[in-house]
Amino acid sequence: MEPLAPSLPSIEPATLEWRDGQPVSARFGDVYFSRENGLEETRYVFLGHNRLPDRFASLNEGDTFVIGETGFGTGLNFLAAWQAFRDHAPTGASLHFVSVERYPLRAEDLRQALALWPELSPLSATLQQQYPPLVTGCHRLVLDGGRVRLTLYLGDAVEALEDLSFEADAWFLDGFAPACNPDLWEQRIIDLVRCHSRPGATLATFTSVGRIRRGFAEAGFRMEKVAGFGHKRDMIRGELPASDRRTCGVPRSILVVGAGLAGSLLARNLAERGMRVTVADQGEGPGAGASGNAQGALYAKLGVQFNAQTQLSLAALLHAQRYYPLNTPDVWHPTGLLMMAKSDHEQQRQQKFLQQNQYPQGILRPVSAEQATTLTGVPCPKGGLWFGQSGWLEPARLCLTLLAHPNIQTEFGFRATRLLPCNSRWCLSGEGRQDLVADAVVIAAGHQTRSLMPVVGDYRMKAIRGQVTALPATSLTAQPRAVVTGTRYLNPPMGGQVITGATFDLHDPDPQERLSSHQENIDALADMVPGILREENLASSASGRVSFRCTTHDYQPIAGPLVNGEAQVLDGAWLFTGLGSKGLMWAPLLAEYLADCLCGEPRALPRSLAARVDPKRCLAETVTTSRIA
Repeated sequence: MEPLAPSLPSIEPATLEWRDGQPVSARFGDVYFSRENGLEETRYVFLGHNRLPDRFASLNEGDTFVIGETGFGTGLNFLAAWQAFRDHAPTGASLHFVSVERYPLRAEDLRQALALWPELSPLSATLQQQYPPLVTGCHRLVLDGGRVRLTLYLGDAVEALEDLSFEADAWFLDGFAPACNPDLWEQRIIDLVRCHSRPGATLATFTSVGRIRRGFAEAGFRMEKVAGFGHKRDMIRGELPASDRRTCGVPRSILVVGAGLAGSLLARNLAERGMRVTVADQGEGPGAGASGNAQGALYAKLGVQFNAQTQLSLAALLHAQRYYPLNTPDVWHPTGLLMMAKSDHEQQRQQKFLQQNQYPQGILRPVSAEQATTLTGVPCPKGGLWFGQSGWLEPARLCLTLLAHPNIQTEFGFRATRLLPCNSRWCLSGEGRQDLVADAVVIAAGHQTRSLMPVVGDYRMKAIRGQVTALPATSLTAQPRAVVTGTRYLNPPMGGQVITGATFDLHDPDPQERLSSHQENIDALADMVPGILREENLASSASGRVSFRCTTHDYQPIAGPLVNGEAQVLDGAWLFTGLGSKGLMWAPLLAEYLADCLCGEPRALPRSLAARVDPKRCLAETVTTSRIA
């Protein structure tokens, strides 16, 4: 009897049997790779019969080569392709590998399997460092300094290929043998492989089953049977005709309006892909708006129901937890984070959340009040959810760090007055400044985004005032070792101060600090963590900062093409805003997604999740989208 599959979002892992040191699938009764030599088999079947060494060597600077795979398994094929790409491709080219796996290996099994190939150890160690928790959905791993990207979809292959957006240059068809795992070789999979293939795409597979060869032939591939690896007599390979090859119009220059978290992360992402980026902001430096707080917490409030909204939040959280430690370690503080269940309502919500979902403990786990106190270092009256891989960052320093790249030019003190299309480009005018012109523009100006959009129509966006309060660390009875969130958040001390907040002031345009807002934060902190404050009347000596969050009608972010009031897309214009109070969580993944869109590369968000951030949903009345040439 097979074990019961875990509840979402966890996904059932592979069950392995180890025979003579080789991994074998207990479910399918088949080997993951040849017992003779798995690495040489991969090189022969997939690299050789897709002609990858030669095709890698023929790439130009700035080219991206895309490989699609059915069956990630141990990751051996990916690592072999990565190694070959390093050996043969020019430095300025990039590799994007898209793979799907229904029964992913546990981290410990992956480590044991890849230990069989010592020559791949530097690459396998990097893969293992970023290997995602076993939760369903799409995971984006950025490797080798951004030169290699892995989009790994954990789940059903048909669902993955129907939802993902990419076109492959080559395919590794590597599910278990058709007799053992027929679902991965059904006609629907063959049709989807064809749909995701560029003209001239090739495929290779170890199997030589006639039904599969005929299926790909009917889909348009020129198929042939060739000698197999080792003791296998035959295998098949195929190729699509190379006629009608399309070229993607990738912009050569990009203008990002806004130097907050969204704009800075997007600019850095594009710059590392070789794009020339200009960042304009009315402030005198990066992070002048809502991204300028000294501290910010990285967390997500995951929904009770594991729907598309929750899946998007989880994907963003996991991507951010991978991104910051690797790319901005100087401003990342991995302390862990407690989401305290202080109120009766929140206790009931968390209880229902835990009953209806199963998350790996590496993502979150329930803790008692006693455990919470030990973990955070402050007297917690209630328990809650502990996010061990979360923590806090320094947002203002983060923006400064991100914009320090030779492909990024900054224009601060740029008070934009008008943004208009001009001769198939975009032109941004500013008070007393020379116009900025680029092939594409991304408006990432927070709550000021709407005033810069060159369109009419009612966009459902709003600004919400938030004031944070900084207190002397000595005013606390205990120093927090981790972030505590609830009705407010409390960060560990930095520079002799602790920061708490923030207020949530709807329909309040006041940009000035207010004593009443400091008192509101202090009262809420005292209620959340009773006894944490040594003294009363702290508000009069508190300092702080006011900023305005940009949010949408559904409190989901905006990342996608700019549309006008009739839902018509304006070519070359994009929006990146509406991150609310969770910019640190949203921004890395959505910057990756937008950069994918701008560069014409496989997209980090499946279509079902991209719809959650599509700007046109924020129009008061949406109609069928058309395009302005």
